[in-house]
Amino acid sequence: MIPRYARPQMVQIWEPATRFRIWFEIEAHACDALAAQGVIPVAAAKNIWERGNVSFDVARIDEIEREVKHDVIAFLTHLAEHVGDDARFIHQGMTSSDVLDTCFSVQLSQAADLLIAGVDRVLAALKKRAFEHKRTVCIGRSHAIHAEPTTFGLKLAQAFAEFERGRARLVSARAEIAVCAISGAVGTFANIQPQIEAHVAKAMGLAVEPISSQVIPRDRHAAYFCALAVVASSIERLATEIRHLQRTEVLEVEEFFSVGQKGSSAMPHKRNPVLTENLTGLARLVRSSVTPALENVALWHERDISHSSVERGIGPDATVHLDFALHRLAGVIEKLVVYPENMQRNLDQLGGLHNSQRILLALTQKGKSREDAYQLVQKNAMATWRGEGEFLEHLLGDPQVRELLDEAELRAMFDLDYHLAHVDHIFARVFGED
Repeated sequence: MIPRYARPQMVQIWEPATRFRIWFEIEAHACDALAAQGVIPVAAAKNIWERGNVSFDVARIDEIEREVKHDVIAFLTHLAEHVGDDARFIHQGMTSSDVLDTCFSVQLSQAADLLIAGVDRVLAALKKRAFEHKRTVCIGRSHAIHAEPTTFGLKLAQAFAEFERGRARLVSARAEIAVCAISGAVGTFANIQPQIEAHVAKAMGLAVEPISSQVIPRDRHAAYFCALAVVASSIERLATEIRHLQRTEVLEVEEFFSVGQKGSSAMPHKRNPVLTENLTGLARLVRSSVTPALENVALWHERDISHSSVERGIGPDATVHLDFALHRLAGVIEKLVVYPENMQRNLDQLGGLHNSQRILLALTQKGKSREDAYQLVQKNAMATWRGEGEFLEHLLGDPQVRELLDEAELRAMFDLDYHLAHVDHIFARVFGED
C-alpha cells in the first residue's frame, strides 16, 4: 500500500501487530473451548490469556521467522516465550491455515465495515447535491454529443442508485467472507472437535465455514474482491463524468480549488481535475485485484499456498485504495462547484436542436410517416447544425412543416419544462416517496 493513498483506520487493520493480535485471540479462544471439553487444563487456558495477552514484538517474530521460515511457527514460538510451559496446549489439533484464514476473514470483514461506511458518506453527499440540483437543467449527451435536456440532479441521482447497489454488494460480500475454519490438517476435524470451531467463530463474530479443505474456499474471496472492483468502477464512472464536465469547453462543474492551491508548475492559470483523475487511477488499482483473486480459487487438492502471496498483497492494497477513493470521492461531491449558467449556455449552443424528437413525434401524430417526418426534421436540423440560424425559425419557414403544425404548436414544443415532467417521479423511485 502507498501511504499517500491510505487512511489510518484502514491501514491499522493490516498492520503486523493487528494480525498477531487476531492470531492470539483465535488461539486463546480455541484454548477456552478445549478447556471446557477437558482436553486441556482450565488453568492453562486462563494462563494463556493472562500471560499471552501482550504487545507482540514484531521484530522478534520476524527474527524467529528468518530461522524457521514459517510465520505461524514464529508467532507461536514468540507466544511461548511469554506463556511458558502452558504454551504446549496452544494450537492443539490446529493447522496454520486455521489461524491464517480465520484471521484473514476477520480483517476482510473489518475492512468491509469501513468500506460500507465510506459508501454511506458518498451516498449522503450524492443525495444532498442531487436534491440541490434537482431542476438544474443541463444538456444530456450520448456519444458525447448533445442529445436532450436532463438535470444535473438526475445525473447525481443515477450515481446514488448505482452506489446503493454497490453498497448491497459489499454487505453481501462481507457476509460471505465472514467465516471461520478451525478444522485441522485437511478439514476433517480428526484432531480437533467441531465445537471448538463453533466457539471460536462465535467469539470472533464469524459464521462457521460448512466445509473447509484445510483452507476456506477461495470463491468467497473472489466474490469479495469482485464486489470491491464494481464499486471502484462506479467511482471511476462518476469521476470520468466530472472530468468531462470540467473541460474548458464545457465547464459545467469544477472540483473545488482552494486558496493557495496551484494547478501547474509551468502554467499559473491551470485548474486541473486532479482529484477525479486520481480516482480513475485508484479504481484501476482496485480492479487489478480481481484476476488474481479469481485465479486463487483453483488450489491443488486440499490446499497449496499459491494464494498466499497474492492475498498478502491484494488484501491490504485493494481495501486501502478503495477506502481512500471513497472518501476522496465524497469530498469531491461535497465541495463540487456547479455552474448552472454554463449548463444553460451549453444547452442553447445548438439553437434548440434538443427538441428534434418532439417535432418528429408531432409530425407522425399528424399523419406523416416516420421516415418522411425524420427526413423533414433532419433537413431543418442540419441547417441549424451548420450554424445557419435557430431550429425553430427553420421549422417556421418550412411549408411542409407548417402544413401540419402551426406557429403556436411549434413554439409550444420548445418549452423546456416538457423535458422535466417526470423528474419528481424519478426522484421518488430513487430516494423514496418522502
